[in-house]
Amino acid sequence: MSDHHHEHDHTYMHAHGIAHDHGHVHENQKAVINRLARAIGHLEKVKRMVEEGYDCSEVLIQLAAVRSALDNTGKVILKDHMRHCMVDAVAAGDEHAIEDLCSAIDKFMK
Repeated sequence: MSDHHHEHDHTYMHAHGIAHDHGHVHENQKAVINRLARAIGHLEKVKRMVEEGYDCSEVLIQLAAVRSALDNTGKVILKDHMRHCMVDAVAAGDEHAIEDLCSAIDKFMK
């Protein structure tokens, strides 16, 4: 399999959310999973607040806290990606990875 073909496979797997081996460890994976679990729990709490008729202002404050937690989790993922995935991609001359990252940043920071 040529390197060019491999790059397209890698892009396809990323685009379709297919699990694959990057050849390196995402050092913050456990921290990201823990952050997401906390955010999910917090969001479930906000849902219960709505169901129980809590004051709208309080619900909005809690919802803002969940959004902040997700944004901070995204920052951890982005930093990890820059330190590892992008370093590997640049070393391999993979220009598609840079375009993929730019596209992901645009979507993340809408």
